[in-house]
Amino acid sequence: METLFSRKPTLEGRLVRLRPIQSEDAEVVHHLIQDRDIAVLTGSVHTSAPQPSPWSIESLRSIYEQWSTSDDRLVLAVIDRQTETMVGEVVLKDWHEANRSCGFRTLIGSAGRGKGLGTEATRLTIRYGLQSLGLHRISLEVYDHNPRARHVYEKVGFTHEGTGRDALWFEGHWIDVHYMSILDTDIS
Repeated sequence: METLFSRKPTLEGRLVRLRPIQSEDAEVVHHLIQDRDIAVLTGSVHTSAPQPSPWSIESLRSIYEQWSTSDDRLVLAVIDRQTETMVGEVVLKDWHEANRSCGFRTLIGSAGRGKGLGTEATRLTIRYGLQSLGLHRISLEVYDHNPRARHVYEKVGFTHEGTGRDALWFEGHWIDVHYMSILDTDIS
C-alpha cells in the first residue's frame, strides 16, 4: 500500500537538486555531523567542546538504507548544482495523516552555507509537501541560538507560534526553543 512518503522524488531548483537519500550517502552525512556548528545549532550536544560522534558510518549506512525506502519520512540529499556535491539533507517526518501535517528538519554543512542553498532546499521541500503531497501544515523547532536558521524559515514563510522556555541546557545556560509552522494557505 502506497503512503504519502512512499514516492521519493527528485526536486530541481536553480541552486540545488534534492534527490532521495541513499545508504552510500552515509560517509558524507558522517562528515557533516562532525561539524561543531551543526551539532551545537541543532541541540545535539550540550557543549561546544569537540566530541566524538555517537554515530558510526556503518550505523548511518543502515539508517539511511532504511530511510531510502521508508514510507514514514522523506529524506532528500541536498546537492549543490554548481559543484555536484552533497552539502546536507532535508527531511519531512512525523506524518499525521488525519491532520495532514508533518515535521521538517534540515542540516547544511559548511560547504553549503551562505550561498542560498539551504533557503532554496527548504523552499523546494515545503512547496512539495504543501502543494504536491497535499499537506496542510508543516512544523519545526529551532533553538534561540540559531538565528540564521530562523531567518531562513521566516523567509520561506514559516510563522513563529510560540517559545518553549529553557528547552536545552547548553554550556551552563538554558536555551529556548521556538516552534514555527507553515500552512498550505500561507503560500501561493
